Amino acid sequence: MTTMQNTTKAATGMTGVDATGVVIVGAGPTGLTLACALARQGVEVRIIERAEEFHTGSRGKTLNLRSLEILADLGLGERLAAAGRTHLPFRKYFAGEFVNETEPFAGARPTATVPYEASLWLPQTRVERLLREQLAEYGVKVELATELVDFRQDAGGVEVHLADGGRIAAEYLVACDGGRSTVRKLLGIPFVGDGDPEPMMVCGDVEVEGLEPDAWHQWFGPQGAFMLCPLPGTRRWQLQASVETDAEGRAVAPSLESFQRLAALHTGREDLELTNATWLSTWRVNVRMAERYREGRVFLAGDCAHVHPTAGGLGMNTGIQDAWNLAWKLGYVVRGLAAPALLDTYQEERLPIAAWTLDVSSAGMAAVVAGVGTPGVGVEAGRVGDTTGLSLGYRWSRLAGGGVATVATDVADGPDSARVVTGGADGLLLAGDRAPDSPCPGSEDGPARLFEHFAGDHFTLLGFGPGARTSLAALPAYVRPVPLDDPDGAIRAAYGITGDALVLIRPDNHIALIAPADGRADVLAYLGAL
Repeated sequence: MTTMQNTTKAATGMTGVDATGVVIVGAGPTGLTLACALARQGVEVRIIERAEEFHTGSRGKTLNLRSLEILADLGLGERLAAAGRTHLPFRKYFAGEFVNETEPFAGARPTATVPYEASLWLPQTRVERLLREQLAEYGVKVELATELVDFRQDAGGVEVHLADGGRIAAEYLVACDGGRSTVRKLLGIPFVGDGDPEPMMVCGDVEVEGLEPDAWHQWFGPQGAFMLCPLPGTRRWQLQASVETDAEGRAVAPSLESFQRLAALHTGREDLELTNATWLSTWRVNVRMAERYREGRVFLAGDCAHVHPTAGGLGMNTGIQDAWNLAWKLGYVVRGLAAPALLDTYQEERLPIAAWTLDVSSAGMAAVVAGVGTPGVGVEAGRVGDTTGLSLGYRWSRLAGGGVATVATDVADGPDSARVVTGGADGLLLAGDRAPDSPCPGSEDGPARLFEHFAGDHFTLLGFGPGARTSLAALPAYVRPVPLDDPDGAIRAAYGITGDALVLIRPDNHIALIAPADGRADVLAYLGAL
């Protein structure tokens, strides 16, 4: 048993209970990403899931470009590419008649700074399976049928109470347990916003006879919407449709029989046969976010911190990106590389992103609903903001370009959602922005791209030009120095660097600091302030 675990048990008085570094509640994409990122750092982690078996419903079905970068950093890049597809046409019909076909990423190609050409179409259940496989490589497995019913915390740790009477002692607890989060409710954190009491859509996974799986088929018209999206690598389709109502106008519960009636109503085709429905669900408009993301040693991430419309496909992606932000900070604190105050920056950075996401997805959903009555409009109408995730940054954060004590900590006084999009929005790269990728033929230690240098849990210090070489010496062990000659100027162009300079990159691949070539003292001061 590690010293950290012994300390946790002693501080909380929890002798005779299982102990670990971090307990994660919920084994969806958010919890699994967090568990993988912590386990890679050597942090002892347990991830518990109250369900008795893993979910099989498709639910979310796209990974945006930023999530692909994150999951590739965790070692999943090739497996994801092999499992999903990048280009999927939107085949649109109106009142049963074909109107047009579009492809949102037609002509898109990888660039010097962005290694992925398009979002990856892959059902959430497959993403979760790949993350579980990656997590198993660190010796960690999801604990099914393990339900948190209560917890208590003090200055030394958290004690998790399980439904079977078991207890777990941990340094920290992270709730990734969805919109109905038990942990958030136990904390009494308000889930601010509103939602419709009646379902707006029915959804499910089915098999379909009579339809080619080469496009996302979208039927719009006066009676609403009916959509069938093929799921890569399977014979299954995800169905989304306006709710069927009975003679009294009441919503009909989703069923295969109802799905079949909806198909005939919206498509006008009798030859489409739907079979083998394995996931049946409804979706209600619900736009809410937690008032705060932290209470002592307990954190919220993913859907338990924010829920929003499906437009733009931001749900699974925002949760993955929450986890990525929190993981390095939590790992550094547990490992003794940073003070606990670093954890305050999780809420500071991610809560405004959630507010932006709610605004953008709500506007996107409104655009889709308005477009239902217009021939040729499809779900691409919901892309009213940057859905790639690449231009989202943290310029307002205390971690952007200086000591951690230089920025006020009150999120209420922080940026509003309209100012979250940075970097690509104005072409100027600043501390807090996502660090671009680039070919790096001038590097001395081998990797062909910057992202290969960044991969892992370390800070990266880029040294541009010979004047920066002395600043790369004698750094802390968790900082990787990368001298760059950059003979063709590709990296300078990506970062807006014109002379010799230093650029410090955080473990989550955002820019921490840009300094002069002789600014080693600035870098050390920044790291020391953590």
